[in-house]
Parts: sequence; structure tokens; C-alpha cells
Amino acid sequence: MDHSVAPILDALADYGRLGRYGFTPPGHRQGRGADPRVREVLGGALAADVLAAPGMDDRLARGHHLADAEDLMADAVGAEYAFFSTCGSSLSVKAAMMAVAGGDGGLILGRDSHKSIVAGLIFSGVRPYWITPRWDAARHFSHPPSPQQVRAAWQAHPDAAGALIVSPSPYGTCADLEGIAAVCHEYGKPLIVDEAWGAHLPFHTDLPTWAMDAGADICVVSVHKMGAGFEQGSVFHVQGDLVDRDRLSQCADLLMTTSPNVMLYAAIDGWRRQMVEQGHELLTGALQVAAYGRERLITLPGITVMEDELLGVEASHDLDRLQILMDVSATGATGYEIADWLRANRRIDLGHSDHRRVLATLAMSDDKQSLDTLHDGLAAWRTRLKHPAPHDIRLLSPQELQLDTVISPRDAFFGPCEDVPAEHAAGRIAAEQVTPYPPGIPVIVPGELINTAVVDYLRTGIAAGMNVPDPADPQLRTLRVVAR
Repeated sequence: MDHSVAPILDALADYGRLGRYGFTPPGHRQGRGADPRVREVLGGALAADVLAAPGMDDRLARGHHLADAEDLMADAVGAEYAFFSTCGSSLSVKAAMMAVAGGDGGLILGRDSHKSIVAGLIFSGVRPYWITPRWDAARHFSHPPSPQQVRAAWQAHPDAAGALIVSPSPYGTCADLEGIAAVCHEYGKPLIVDEAWGAHLPFHTDLPTWAMDAGADICVVSVHKMGAGFEQGSVFHVQGDLVDRDRLSQCADLLMTTSPNVMLYAAIDGWRRQMVEQGHELLTGALQVAAYGRERLITLPGITVMEDELLGVEASHDLDRLQILMDVSATGATGYEIADWLRANRRIDLGHSDHRRVLATLAMSDDKQSLDTLHDGLAAWRTRLKHPAPHDIRLLSPQELQLDTVISPRDAFFGPCEDVPAEHAAGRIAAEQVTPYPPGIPVIVPGELINTAVVDYLRTGIAAGMNVPDPADPQLRTLRVVAR
């Protein structure tokens, strides 16, 4: 296929070049009706904000701009089919879950799944068969499930409709997807991979194996995370005959907006062209910058740049080295404190922080200067650190973290519920999910039996700076539970 073209990007350029005018949404009319103060910030973006059809394409989409762009994407990465989404991988993964297990099905899932997967369980009624992540108790860190764990889950739940694994994790750690896919296919069932953090993986051999190359049946990627698209830009790829592609498309249509932002489509389309033409070179440079950054950051006292600690037989199978995870526990400070200090004093934002770690997510856009800025910011913070206040976060053991599922997430969420003081929530069934964010992995899922240790962990974490945005009471003075 001719990857020098970008059908959606070209159609948007034609819209402006031809001077089209639409008596259609959006009402700002390519910016002419927008407040000048809005135009000052958004600039030319408003000019590209046009209706998909009739607008970018005609009322019957006879230009096939979107379909052609999706075909090019599939060809670029070696998938059989690709679908674009403007509602993020949160929507894409829900569509995949519904297509595979919707109705009355169940899915084998890693308990380290993102909150969007839990939302999919609530929407669809799909039954979860959880796999406990492998747990590094010393570092309070979870690793993706192994093929052996997935096999044990299939042996326990042979009627499950499929399996869903998150890889890479938000930390860049990766599961043995080839081994997991082989196990799933022994049972004749599909593997869905939430690869939101892996859109770049098909384009360089020094990165972890991409899910499609590992044999996955559906792979969901977020182009905005490790690619160069707008926020909310997502693609899901499909191969093989274990997934009904028409049903997948229909499930996506059920969930997706009827007014997609074509700028998101155009950015995905343009990024695909860039990666086909320049991706290997750009990612080679990014990996070199990441290696340089690791070498510099590892010199900071009390900060461990994690790499070997994340790999091994009982740890993760592989690691995306564009994610630089730093353990700061030896300094006595929390990751929350460091992230807040860097933002307030050095205008640096970090994508993830927890009670003992901070994460720098690198991309093709970074260079040695940006890594020097990060190093210098952390060094400045380190010199100002005198007597860190010890945190009182009540950390969990693996046994305490694993809650029993008593009823389905859907029944718990939509059934009668009540708010109770958090100190009285132990022994009750959760009716809401509670998720430290980022990375967005729920500690409590609706339908699980709450214990005292989890409540103590969350409440002491919030006191130390943890962000828990999704419960009805983000301060966790109360918890929403299934009514008796």
C-alpha cells in the first residue's frame, strides 16, 4: 500500500483549500464564531474541527477516507483489520470485552487491570475470573500474570469466552504474551490485550514484542500515550477468526460518540505515515536518549532507576525502556512529594507517582536536553531534602490486597446501596470502585468484600498525597456498599 498518503489528513486539507462551508455542526464554523480568546489559545485547531460527514466526507462517506486510513494502519503494523476510536482505549477495550463475552459470558482477567476494564464489567455484566498478579512484597509492586497462571485459570474456568491481559503495564513491564496467546488458543479462545501503552511497539525490534506479533486476537492501543496523536485517540487491531469483526465494530458503534472529532482521526492517520516512513529512526533515537537518561539519573543519591528489579522468572517478561521508573524510598520521601515539588518549583510534570516511586514516560519528542532538565530538577529537589517526614501509609501484604468477589460488579454497582463510615466498611460488599490514579488500577472493585487492611491503606495513602478520584467521597470518609 502507498503509505505516503494520509487520507484523513489530506481530506481535511482539501476542506480548507476548497473553501467548503457547512450549515452543520460544529456551530463555531471553523473558528469564525469562537470567542477571540478561545481562538488565541486553540489557533488553527478550530479550522480543522469539521463534521465527519457531511464535512470531511460526503453524507454517505463515499470518499472512504476513514476506511482507507484504517486499512493503511492495519497494513503498517501487520494486523488484518484496524478500527479508529476517538473515545480513547477506555472505549476500545469495552467494545472488545463486549464483542468477545457480551451477553452472558465471562473473561479471564489480570487483577491488575485498568479501571476502564472494570467499567466494562459493570456495563456489560461480563463475569470476571480474576488472576492474581505476581507480587514483589519487598517493593510493593505487581507483575503481569504468567502463562502458567493463565493456564490454571483456563483449567478452573474452561467456559470463559476469552482472556484479557494488560501489557505493557503503566510502568512499562510486559507479560509473556506469546506464551499466554498459545495457552488461550489451545482452548480455542481469543486473547484480548490492553496494550494502551504500546502503540509504538510494532515499529522497532528493540522494543517488547507487539501483541499482534505475539499472537493476540485483539489489541487495543492508545496513540496519544506513546505515539504522537491527540488525547483520546485509540486504535484496536484484529486478526484471526476467533473474534467476530462485525460484532466488534457494532459494539464499538454502540459505545462510540456519533460526533467523532476528525482531528483525532487525522492525527492517528498522520502518525501512522510518520512511523512507516521514519519510525525506526525516531525510536532508535528515543531509546538512545532513554539510555542516556538512565545513566544520568542513576547517579542521584537515594534514587534507584529500576530495570533488573523488574525482570526475571518471577517478575515481568520484558520491559519498555522508554518508561524510566525510579524508586525513591531510600530518600525517605514519597513519590507524591517529589512530583508535587517538581511541578511547583521546576514546571516539570511526571505521569505517575506513588508512595515510593516516580515514573518518567519518554517519547520520540524527548532529547538529551529534556532528560538533563529532569535530572537537574531531581538533583535540586535532592539537595533541598533534609529531614523528610516519614509517611504513615499502611502497606498491604499480597493476601490483604486480594479481595474476594462476592457478587458481580454489575449487580453491586447498580443494586441498592448505602454510604457507611469507612471505618465500618470492613465486611461489607463494595458498590463502587476505588482507584488510586494514576496508574488507574482499582484497589476495590464493586462486588468485592472489603477488609480493614485495604481501607487503612487507602485512607493513610490519601493522607500522604494519594489521588483517589472515583469513589463518591474521594477523601474516603465514607464508602458506598451494597445495602443489607
